[in-house]
Amino acid sequence: MNLRLFRIAWVIARFRLDTLIPAERLPGILRVAMKLSPLRLLPTGPHTRGKRLRLALEALGPIFVKFGQMLSTRRDLLPPDIADELKRLQDQVPPFPGEQARALVEEELGMDIDTAFAEFTREPLASASIAQVHGARLHSGEDVVVKIIRPNIDGVMRKDIGLLYTFARLLKRVPEAKRLRPVEVVADYESTLFDELDLHKEAANTSQLKRNFRDSPLLYVPAIHWSLTRKQVMVQERIHGIPVADMDALQAAGIDLRRLAERGVEIFFTQVFRDNFFHADMHPGNIFVSADNPHDPQYIAIDCGIVGSLTREDQDYLARNLLAFFRQDYYEVAVLHIESGWVGEDTRANEFAAAIRAVCEPILEKPLKDISFGQVLLGLFQTARRFNMEVQPQLVLLQKTLLNIEGLGRQLYPDLDLWSTAKPYLEQWMKERAGPRGFWDALTKHAPELSRQLPELPVLAHQALARSEDSHRQQRQQTEALNALQRRWHSTGTRARRLRLGALLIAVALAWQPLWEWAHTQPWPVLVAATLGLALIAWR
Repeated sequence: MNLRLFRIAWVIARFRLDTLIPAERLPGILRVAMKLSPLRLLPTGPHTRGKRLRLALEALGPIFVKFGQMLSTRRDLLPPDIADELKRLQDQVPPFPGEQARALVEEELGMDIDTAFAEFTREPLASASIAQVHGARLHSGEDVVVKIIRPNIDGVMRKDIGLLYTFARLLKRVPEAKRLRPVEVVADYESTLFDELDLHKEAANTSQLKRNFRDSPLLYVPAIHWSLTRKQVMVQERIHGIPVADMDALQAAGIDLRRLAERGVEIFFTQVFRDNFFHADMHPGNIFVSADNPHDPQYIAIDCGIVGSLTREDQDYLARNLLAFFRQDYYEVAVLHIESGWVGEDTRANEFAAAIRAVCEPILEKPLKDISFGQVLLGLFQTARRFNMEVQPQLVLLQKTLLNIEGLGRQLYPDLDLWSTAKPYLEQWMKERAGPRGFWDALTKHAPELSRQLPELPVLAHQALARSEDSHRQQRQQTEALNALQRRWHSTGTRARRLRLGALLIAVALAWQPLWEWAHTQPWPVLVAATLGLALIAWR
């Protein structure tokens, strides 16, 4: 752990990442510390600041590359030169040698590469943080891609996750940071990240997503070749499309960018609410566009290593919250947060609603180009801190995906009205979920189970009544036992008082003559005190 911290510090110093921090925005003490930092003695080197940041993230490993990929989708939050460099992290991470990739494929498949494929390209088509992709052709003549997990990546990722846990535990000690639930967030991220190392899971996710959008004009998902798929190797249909971030190519192909942006929003809400199974790594390196029908464009999705789902309760609360936002019903938003337990039960709904209104009112009914989500998120975090609102780890993945979608939409069609695009879909979904159709669908879904349990209902009712009667009988027995114990205790106390009084009378009788003579010689206060003492002894 200490060696890993040392390496991170060394990379920061080597690439002079301190120069990326805007010193003028720091508090006075930190500005002085920056000026006195020994790092200022090191040269920045010949590279631009964007390239230095990209090289540093590549040197630090997959978790840092993932962070850079997420930043690359938010060109609205970054200077253009840095955004252009981080874009290279999506599919241009330095690859490992082609011969090593070939050897890994042969080891995983348990056969010679020429037996598995008619052709296998030595140079990778793309290289990302966790895996790289090579082109190949099957003996049947079908073009495919072969995805291969980077060698020895598991150890580096575990060290980085260990560091994240250390930082999370330290953060948890800060009173205001407890509501962020940092340890739970890291745990959720850990399970999601390590799922990417098992290509069997990614293949299964891909097949599920393909089924969900079978024959859909919205999204195409390439097929998996299961006979050639293993834990560290996956073979998939090769697709041909335009990278969604290549704006020049999209415009040259005549793609309807407005339609494309609106379909991106529709795909997101379809995955989250209709299917409850969403692609959660939708950075531009994983999204392509089919040019077959420019006026009715179709997305193509790859790399389903990270997917998410919600509980039915979270789905309902999320949909109702979004609809309340779109309708500007902030009181309903506040009530839903209180009902779901996301804020404390003692929170006053009207105060919470007023705080949310102050943050969200300025952004509604505006296109994406006029919305500063950085300011909105900052305002929401300040509101959450004021009302002790806890972070929901199960929603972190969804929030990350929504940020990616919003970044893509801003890039494709900045005039997109996110609210008017999403609102009709959510209203229809809620109508189907809570209306007669939703009731009928739920009844149809559970009908086989209900029909199986229906003949057993009389027996189950009889068993429930018998258990209830047994419970009442046991309660009566326990009550009677307690009453008997109390009577015995009372009787024992009475008998003890009688014994003490009898012993006292015998002692007085045996010592009567000396006591009588002693009493004649004592003043009356002493006699009163002695009498009170004997009375207390007898009473106790």
